[in-house]
Amino acid sequence: MEEFEIRKIRTPQGRKKLTREREAYFRLMDQGFSSMEACRIVGINYRTGKRWRNGSVPNKAKKKGAPPVRRPAGPLLACPAICGKTNASISPTGCGRRFRSARSPANWVVRPPPSAGRSAVTGTLPGQYRPHAAQARADARQPHPKPSKIGQNPELRAYVQDHLHKRWSPEQIVQSLRRTFPERPEMHVCHETIYQALYVQGRGELRRELTKALRTGRAMRKPRRQAQQRQPRYSAPMVMISERPAEVDGRAVPGHWEGDLIIGKNQLSAIGTLVERTTRYVMLVHLPLDHSAISMRDALLDTIATLPAHLRRSLTWDQGSEMGRHHEFSVAADMPVYFCNPASPWQRGSNENANGLLRQYFPKGTDLSIHTRDQLDAVAAELNSRPRKTLDWDTPAQRLAELLGTCA
Repeated sequence: MEEFEIRKIRTPQGRKKLTREREAYFRLMDQGFSSMEACRIVGINYRTGKRWRNGSVPNKAKKKGAPPVRRPAGPLLACPAICGKTNASISPTGCGRRFRSARSPANWVVRPPPSAGRSAVTGTLPGQYRPHAAQARADARQPHPKPSKIGQNPELRAYVQDHLHKRWSPEQIVQSLRRTFPERPEMHVCHETIYQALYVQGRGELRRELTKALRTGRAMRKPRRQAQQRQPRYSAPMVMISERPAEVDGRAVPGHWEGDLIIGKNQLSAIGTLVERTTRYVMLVHLPLDHSAISMRDALLDTIATLPAHLRRSLTWDQGSEMGRHHEFSVAADMPVYFCNPASPWQRGSNENANGLLRQYFPKGTDLSIHTRDQLDAVAAELNSRPRKTLDWDTPAQRLAELLGTCA
């Protein structure tokens, strides 16, 4: 790696003046450095490196968000973990001796043995390793850009251009091609090929001005994943907390629950927690095998089956993957599920408080699958028998008993 002098003056210099720093930053990232370390070596703020990688979101200071910076094109390498200099260093001439296994050169350079072994296989003779020949062969094996069907077929190109002028979408054009020329596979393309010809190649395959005929009319393609956009979390639509009835916020009507998981060692085990908003009554969900969406659905149904109907009004959860079957649970339990906004634990304040209390019984970094159903019930009973200041020093168990007695 070439030496890169850390800038003495860290004041903002504009995007164009950081060209060399940006190239050096991405080069270090490709070599396996962490983003923080690469920023330190280059002499930039770590937020700058993060913005180059991920783009930026729009805010009050900047009206527009910025897309990720395109990485500079670099030389093709035989292995991402081994560059040309490292190849030379693991050669017999570079190290002063021959090697007989992938472990040997890996000990001479800071690279894992599988990487060194893969690099050595690319160009070996019996008992020898030639790094430059291996690099040349690896470069020759790299895939070259394949010519597009649209660029090679004038008839297909004319058909696509004509229908784009008619303001057809690429998907409509693709289906029309398959129906018009069912026996001619050379006239069949996918809609992504048309988009690529419009936005990526743009070298005579399709005229750039045809992008104006698309629905969006964009001259540049918009990435599917924007930094400021969040993809749908589940296949079934979520009902967000903003649509939750107003009576839930007041805590006057019982039967509205908050839920979450406490996770065990290595994310392998978990215990579900449920807290009733009015009484702060705690129920624990036993998950002995895993916390997948199916297991969570079934365990939740078993847990709330002990509650009367008037105490099953709603459930509020975060957007964890364990609730992937929330729609099935909602139908089976006749209990709507509302989801909090991302990174907003305060929207389940009662549940977060209960999780903190439960960590006294189930410390972080321990295996939670060893606890039985009876043990979970004992812990929940102990929590529910504690007097609470927010309940005028009544216990959650007393408040719940009052509700059940009133309804009875």
